[in-house]
Amino acid sequence: MSRTDTGEKPPQGDRLDREEIAADPAARGVVYQTLATAFEHPTEELHAGLLAGQVKNGMQDALEATALDVSVPEFAPAESYEELSARYNRLFALGSAVVTDRTDGSVDKEGPAVSLYESSHRDDATWQTINVDLARAYEHYGLSVDTEERDHHDNLGLQLEFAGYLARRVALGEADAGAARRDFLDRHLTVFAGSLRDSLNDTDVAGVYADLATLLEQFVVADHADLADRYDGPSSTDRSEVSF
Repeated sequence: MSRTDTGEKPPQGDRLDREEIAADPAARGVVYQTLATAFEHPTEELHAGLLAGQVKNGMQDALEATALDVSVPEFAPAESYEELSARYNRLFALGSAVVTDRTDGSVDKEGPAVSLYESSHRDDATWQTINVDLARAYEHYGLSVDTEERDHHDNLGLQLEFAGYLARRVALGEADAGAARRDFLDRHLTVFAGSLRDSLNDTDVAGVYADLATLLEQFVVADHADLADRYDGPSSTDRSEVSF
């Protein structure tokens, strides 16, 4: 996970035989990590990959290695890298300020048009409840937010990286990580992804990010449904509750 730190390094020279890695969960991990990268501030490399179809083809190949029925949209931005970067900033990074009283300079400040933080998309839980729950989930696996890029635990990128991390653990034979991913999606990402998709579809400036959010929501829902079938025990909490 690029923005978390386990504090451990793998032993030098350790290599895994391909036959020891389950292809389906490994491919799901690739999709989660690719989506995490896609919702970061765009790089020129990402822009070039979107234009050339490499991002689409890569995710399509990964999804075809899974049991999930999820289609990948084109999401090729008809804009330059600078325009894509400006679109990202307009959607996710820049807030707005409106002078409400010119006599004393009062300003009403708002956040970005669309939030990449789960707590902004939920009315059923507080910021503290959501972030404490996520912090406990990360810490349970020895993970922590990278101090050099410190962010709130409910950031979309961190959650996608965590889901991908759990998928990779399943690929290495750890079944408990599959049940943990089911519960994590149940409490967090299924709700978050649906609200994010709705928020981006409600704005006419989302561009490629509307397609990415649609793919995200469809993939998370399909992954969650499949995990619920595979691990048919009850979820640890009700879907609307977020206490770990």
